[in-house]
Amino acid sequence: MVMGEATIDTKVAVIGAGPGGYAAAFRAADLGLDVTMVHLDERLGGVCLLRGCIPSKALLYLTELVHDARQAKDMGIDFCQPEIDVDGVRAWKDSVVDRLTKGLDTLSKRRDVQLVQGRAVFESSSKLRVTGPQTTHITFEHAILATGSRARALPGTEFKEGARIMSSTGALQLADIPERLLVIGAGYVGMELGSVYAAMGSRVTVVELRDEILPGTDRDLVRPFERKAEQIFEAIQVRTKVAEIEEKEEHVRVVLEGDVDEPEQTFDRVLVAIGRGPNSDDIGLEKTGVELDDRGFVRVDEQQRTADQKIFAIGDVVGGMMLAHKAMYEGKVAAEVIAGEPAAFDVRAIPAVVYTDPSIAWAGLMEPQAEKEGREIAVARFPWGASGRALTMGAPEGLTKMIFDPDTEHILGVGIVGRDAGEMIAEGVLAIEMGAVAADLDLSIHAHPTLSETEEEAAGAFLGHATHILPR
Repeated sequence: MVMGEATIDTKVAVIGAGPGGYAAAFRAADLGLDVTMVHLDERLGGVCLLRGCIPSKALLYLTELVHDARQAKDMGIDFCQPEIDVDGVRAWKDSVVDRLTKGLDTLSKRRDVQLVQGRAVFESSSKLRVTGPQTTHITFEHAILATGSRARALPGTEFKEGARIMSSTGALQLADIPERLLVIGAGYVGMELGSVYAAMGSRVTVVELRDEILPGTDRDLVRPFERKAEQIFEAIQVRTKVAEIEEKEEHVRVVLEGDVDEPEQTFDRVLVAIGRGPNSDDIGLEKTGVELDDRGFVRVDEQQRTADQKIFAIGDVVGGMMLAHKAMYEGKVAAEVIAGEPAAFDVRAIPAVVYTDPSIAWAGLMEPQAEKEGREIAVARFPWGASGRALTMGAPEGLTKMIFDPDTEHILGVGIVGRDAGEMIAEGVLAIEMGAVAADLDLSIHAHPTLSETEEEAAGAFLGHATHILPR
């Protein structure tokens, strides 16, 4: 051992401590394997916990409170105009993150997972060099690559700490509440964080290169949110391109191309939310047998194994749906395969959730994909305007939609837009995974009045006997 350097021999080396990485490490440890987890940040949790999913959802919950307070006036309760204490909001968000990171640290210790902080680079198919507070050489029998992804910048720009042109990471730091905010990209990140800043008082403009917001998402689910978005955002410009962008000391100058009244505008801050790319470069993969596709994502099989038999990969770095819960599932599969268990990533439905107001969630086959594949389907919709629970909550704009095989009546997909859609989608996932048919859901008694019974009613609508809407 070189002075100031450490050497570790381990059964499993996990590179990355986000949801996929720590799920893989914990599962491997539970299966009796010797595990070393390399984490780049001082705290565990990765982008999702430290700079993504958790802090954004904390802020989105506050956004929901602001919307509810304003809506309560229509119900006979008039709250005072909310006062936003940015320091207090930031402190509360950070306290949530701190509590969860400490929990992960405790779980790691109790499972005897060895932690190494630093940046890991492959030296071969069995060795890593980690540069951090100290240099550590790790020899492993198997490695699980869970390095995640990073936000894409506009061509010719880069994200810098404290800059006015921000990634989602910068936006979540909540440095201030800009008077004018431009959101570039109308995917789920842009819509969620744009909603946060709009609720806190920013005048938000959204631009999207494609024809619609939340492109690719079932339009039945998007329309209720789109109507709300038109009220909370100052402007939404689709088919619009950012032709020029220049950061000044006190503002950002932007030139837009498209159907816009003012091509040149200035904003206090700009959020760039145009997608994410894999963290697969500069980590020494060329010294292994791992193969990448033309976009830099790691190629894996159904057991999360790469072309290098000793190395597995999971999460955002392998592409597909960039979701924490998908990464966690893949991490468990990889750990179980290494342990000799019969495991594979074989799922019928992966839930996706957009935490806007109203929220949107779906799983399985939805109409856009069915149309693209030329697949024959049957569709049932239950509008929340016919739901007693939705009306008591002031949420009649919601919709529960189900996709069925017209011959077998199997449930192929479920989509929900409305309050708590992200919580409700779990029943849809279970139905799809269990191979349920419409009658299974229709004959399952749901509590009344609840939002969940809209799924029972949608199944009933397909069968022609929903109680609270007329037969089709």
